[in-house]
Amino acid sequence: MLLSTMVLQAISWGPIAGAIGAAIAALAAAWGIGKIGKSAMDSIARQPEAAGNIRTAMLIIGALVEGACLFAILVCLLAVV
Repeated sequence: MLLSTMVLQAISWGPIAGAIGAAIAALAAAWGIGKIGKSAMDSIARQPEAAGNIRTAMLIIGALVEGACLFAILVCLLAVV
């Protein structure tokens, strides 16, 4: 049997998959919040009088994205255990 085959059989893929999944979830959340901020700034630049409403909506949506990211990271970390 090849050494590489033996090494691949000995590796537990759960922790690796969990870490990769958590990293992807964090990067996706960061990208999403960046898009939310960009869109909000564009909207405020076009309609400055609506800045308060746009800012409130941006914060609520950002909090929802963070909550979903936290849930995804917890699921990935549970895969490690």
